[in-house]
Amino acid sequence: MSLNDTKAPHIQLAIKDHFDALSDTEKKYAHHFSRASHLGTRVVLRQVSPESEDIYNLILAIAEAVNQDYSKLESESVSKEDVRSFLEYSSQFLSNLGNFKSFGDAKFVPRLERAKFATIAATADQTANFDKVADAIYSTDKTLLGFLDKGHVTAYYGGDITEDEITKINDFCASKTIYPENTRVWKTGPKQFELRIASADTGIAQDTQFDPSYEIPDVGTLKLAYGDSKNEFAQISEEMAAAGKNAANHVQEQMIAAYVDSFKTGSMAAHRESQKFWVKDLGPAVETNIGFIETYRDPAGVRGEWEGLVAVVNKERTKKFGALVEGAKEYVSQLPWDAEFEKDVFTPPDFLSLEVLTFAGSGIPAGINIPNYDDIRLTVGFKNVSLGNILSSKSSNEKITFLKDEDLPLFEQLKGPAFEVQVGIHELLGHGTGKLLSQERDGTFNYDNANPPIDPNTGEKITTYYKAGETWGSVFGAMAGSYEECRAECVAMYLLTNKKLLEIFGHTGQEADDVIYIGYLLMARAGLLALEFWDPATRKWGQPHMQARYSIMRSFVDCGAVELKSTKPDFSDLTIVLDRSKIPAAQKAVGEYLNKLHIYKCSADFEKGSALYNATTNVSEEMAAYREIVMDSKQPRRIFVQPNTVLREGKVELVEYEASEEGNIKSFLERRV
Repeated sequence: MSLNDTKAPHIQLAIKDHFDALSDTEKKYAHHFSRASHLGTRVVLRQVSPESEDIYNLILAIAEAVNQDYSKLESESVSKEDVRSFLEYSSQFLSNLGNFKSFGDAKFVPRLERAKFATIAATADQTANFDKVADAIYSTDKTLLGFLDKGHVTAYYGGDITEDEITKINDFCASKTIYPENTRVWKTGPKQFELRIASADTGIAQDTQFDPSYEIPDVGTLKLAYGDSKNEFAQISEEMAAAGKNAANHVQEQMIAAYVDSFKTGSMAAHRESQKFWVKDLGPAVETNIGFIETYRDPAGVRGEWEGLVAVVNKERTKKFGALVEGAKEYVSQLPWDAEFEKDVFTPPDFLSLEVLTFAGSGIPAGINIPNYDDIRLTVGFKNVSLGNILSSKSSNEKITFLKDEDLPLFEQLKGPAFEVQVGIHELLGHGTGKLLSQERDGTFNYDNANPPIDPNTGEKITTYYKAGETWGSVFGAMAGSYEECRAECVAMYLLTNKKLLEIFGHTGQEADDVIYIGYLLMARAGLLALEFWDPATRKWGQPHMQARYSIMRSFVDCGAVELKSTKPDFSDLTIVLDRSKIPAAQKAVGEYLNKLHIYKCSADFEKGSALYNATTNVSEEMAAYREIVMDSKQPRRIFVQPNTVLREGKVELVEYEASEEGNIKSFLERRV
């Protein structure tokens, strides 16, 4: 738990020039897709914490009541600084779509005193709404997202449901091919459970393969309940249908038809069909994706968080990624595993550099590799996108910590270019590689099960594989997200030293060597900063990417390439020292770690994979001692202020907002759903 950030940098997403270059039809396609995406705002709030939606309503009601003239909230007992604290909390809440950080899963509470928040609410005639959520806003009893019976918070699950019950329900659903991404689970009574499925319709579709309820051994009765967030999904379906009328081609029309089917009926099979069409929609002017995508915030690691992306293609920057795609097969062949653990055929994906117009959800990444359905990735393909106006955004007041003074100028100069290369490799060659050794439903295998491949780490034959109906997520559970991010980050570090690859991004000679150095320094620093997202009381990691980066930093330290130096007892001069001459040793260490991560994932070896990952992400007493100075030195996260689109007299207009707390709140108020 922490207080909300203060003086967080607000950054306006720069998109106007790219948006203005679109045709009227393309603008309408983007507008309706954007509306559909934002209509899922309440869906996200309902996934985070029981109080999040009511806090959202309260914040917007206060803003509306004073007509966004926040000076009206000042009084004898509420100062201008108090109002600023209210605005800072509100903007961070809206940016995260909840009162738990999207990056870290830790609760944040207002810096504003409860009595003063109450006065602000009373001034806006919102006392009843404040009283409804005040205890939940300020409570410090449960401060991390996680399983309810472990003392944590989640709104993916309700009632007195336990982790063991959730696991058994998940296993049963997997056996029936009931996809979990768009569901929540409630315990409604003794041995009575409800699988709440997001959809506009409330009845099971006529052609469904599922029964209304099931008996699960040692658990009880599971009832399928369609219509979770039904009002929102009715509106989402309408906006998606309107987007379909402005589609650029037949593939987009088919994709949107499948989306509408999914959102109306709750069919995740239909959503999977939408992703097959999406992969085939190559080089669109407006790139989009929508649905229950990432599973990081579900403590069980299988239920997706709603998100929607609408972006405009940056054709110039996309050329670089196109060259990376063209050489992908060559780079894949250099990765440290045998061909038996790689896709039979690597199908080059679409790789676009995008300028984000809309990213509806709890946070915006720098790059994306989707779909997350492994069978579709293997048989149809996938796409990579790099989000250019996220990558290039800068905070004017950011302070770079834990680096040597002599490293700072080069770090400032090349951190952006180095991160761009890292993201490109991570998404394309990290998430895009690997073959899951699997049994099909007809009993056949996608590999020679009679003569299985050799695990190079042990020299013995592989004995584990994905049984029919099992997926990467169902086997590795809550660990899957972070484990996969670690594998992809290791691929990026392993290939970052490839000079031919760096040349694609325009880095040659000494600059290429410097990009490699800064790339490794970036990862080492990220691994140290990751300690912010590790809770010493529960020894629980709260952010999948940072857990991954910590383990990679540890591999740098263990091989002697990185030292964490300090001469003071409080570690106030803690400094990361990377030895350039030992980067080859760091690459070798990463390669050995990567090979194990990869083999265990491909072969469904949860026993070895979990043991490895738990060991490498374990925080030693020495590392734990650095956490306090990391916390004291942390910087507030950037808040991106997104534009809106409005349809006036048949024309779509872009509405931008100032980069401030007031601007961010106004953007949410004007797109309120």
